[in-house]
Amino acid sequence: MEQIDITGAVCPVPLAHKEQIVMGHGSGGKLSADLIAKIFLPVFDNQALRSGDDGAVVNIQAGKIAISTDSHVVAPLFFAGGDIGHLSVCGTVNDVSMMGAKPLYLTVGFILEEGLSLEILQRVVLSMKLAADEAGVQIVSGDTKVVQRGKADGMYINTTGVGIVRPGFAIGGAQAKPGDVVILSGTVGDHGIAVLAARGELGFETDVKSDSAPLNHLVEAMMDASPNIHVLRDPTRGGVATTLNEIAHQSDVCITINESSIPVRLAVASVCEMLGFDPLYVANEGKLLAIVASEDAPKILSVMRATQYGQDAVIIGEVLDAPKRRVLMRTSIGATRVVDVLMGELLPRIC
Repeated sequence: MEQIDITGAVCPVPLAHKEQIVMGHGSGGKLSADLIAKIFLPVFDNQALRSGDDGAVVNIQAGKIAISTDSHVVAPLFFAGGDIGHLSVCGTVNDVSMMGAKPLYLTVGFILEEGLSLEILQRVVLSMKLAADEAGVQIVSGDTKVVQRGKADGMYINTTGVGIVRPGFAIGGAQAKPGDVVILSGTVGDHGIAVLAARGELGFETDVKSDSAPLNHLVEAMMDASPNIHVLRDPTRGGVATTLNEIAHQSDVCITINESSIPVRLAVASVCEMLGFDPLYVANEGKLLAIVASEDAPKILSVMRATQYGQDAVIIGEVLDAPKRRVLMRTSIGATRVVDVLMGELLPRIC
């Protein structure tokens, strides 16, 4: 995926040179109103926001809704392939989508550090707008708080998403069934390695870019192809290995995967080997795992490969009845090993 580039975007409101966040921007007074008027409203503008109320009233069709919330504390704020703003929108869009829902609306909360450049904030907001437009969602409500200098790594962002669950689907972590197959939408570990490289702390360079992307259109195409999608999950923190363990426990099944089937970019594999990481535990922000009925796997895979974010989709394993609540991997040398849940934090502040 190409690196996010908003350098050509036109700023809705010109900023004075080197303007910074001050404590008064979180006061709820004139400076807060100015920040909303200059930074947020011109970019996210829609009828619900324009009302100026403390919440949003939106039209929503009858049926089940899916709601998800997430907080984003990535450091640094910008990295190859994305930034904290793009990540925050994609992360919540994807979480709603993994419930078999069509995401419609987002709310956003900013925790800003005193001294943060308004130019940086505006870049992040414009990036959020690009991600929201690609996903087809609106940011309809928000909040801003300011904390003292040195207390927030520049900014933290919380997003909450709301979407409509498609009738006829019951997608969830407890729905995996023996005989199902496991599909992975593409290469693993790109995001975690891109963020690690951006920190510059380990003295290596790489051309790996974050895979941050909204997956809702991919999910819609998959659901159009088959009603027999049982589990959808985006393997973010903890990576593919931890996510599969969560599903195995929720569904009380065994999941087996094939090491030779898991796509890993050569650059990612090289960095992981150098640092002693296992790519299966490295975070992703634009990939999904799907557990589907075996008879429908070929057509689901075909549909995925025809989309922008599913071109490298592949079947990586299957669901068995036993041993319960285990993830096993058939290694490239023909052995079988247990793939356990991640203990502790592999990479801090990656999403």
